[in-house]
Formats: sequence, structure tokens, C-alpha cells
Amino acid sequence: MRPDKKKVVDEIWDDERIAGFLEKQPPAGESADFFALHTAYQSMREDDFDRFLTLFCGAGRDLNAKSSAGRTLKCTISEHRHGAPFVDLLSRHGAVD
Repeated sequence: MRPDKKKVVDEIWDDERIAGFLEKQPPAGESADFFALHTAYQSMREDDFDRFLTLFCGAGRDLNAKSSAGRTLKCTISEHRHGAPFVDLLSRHGAVD
């Protein structure tokens, strides 16, 4: 971390900030739904990601959207060392393998 940056711990994410991830725009050739899911996963703690998934599903978005490499977020993060709780959240919200 840069010396001029303070580490932020226990930051509160309000609903507006979480909902903002629904508006993230993907690079060319990437699914907007996959991009929003992946960006939220990379940025949020478990509780915030769970709230995001509720909003995401409520907006009619696709939990099983695939990346340009043809993989769902659930498939992708199942290989991550700390991905298991997020995989469980995706499953509880209806994502399939």
C-alpha cells in the first residue's frame, strides 16, 4: 500500500453504493451481467455481496452469465482460495454449475 493511503477497515456500504455495481459497464466483448458480478465479487465482503445478489436477481439479471472465456462466475471463483463463501452465496441465489 502506498504510504499516503490509509487502510480502510469496516467501511459501511450503503444500498446506493452496492446498487451502483449494477451499472458497471463491461469492456467490449464481455457480458454486462458477468462483468457486474465479477466486479462486485472482487470489491465486496460476503455480506455486501449477498445484498448485491439480491438486487442483481431482483433486476432480472443473469447469475449464470458467462465471461468471454465461457465460464460463469461460480465456476471461476470455485478455484479461488477464499471463494467458497461466495460460491455458496451464488448457489443460494440460484446460480448453477
